[in-house]
Amino acid sequence: MSILVRFVPGGATSTEQYDEVIRRLQDAGEFPPDGLEYHVCFIVDGGVRVSEIWDSQEKFAAFGEDLMPVLADVGIDPGEPTVLDVYNTIAR
Repeated sequence: MSILVRFVPGGATSTEQYDEVIRRLQDAGEFPPDGLEYHVCFIVDGGVRVSEIWDSQEKFAAFGEDLMPVLADVGIDPGEPTVLDVYNTIAR
């Protein structure tokens, strides 16, 4: 079953930090990761937010092992993500 994961990082995470994380992951060949169906980054009240749809909790957890050290190195506290079961998706 697919899951929706929502991140609300602590502090005033900047788009520059976000871009650096994506660049590092892409340079390492780790982004987009296996199991990631959809990734969206948006701004709320000046802070970066990320929502993703994953094939499974297991694939999301496996990617976390690659992601967490990069976030820490860039200075992003991801906080505790909200994980929800996806009932349905509709694509155009």
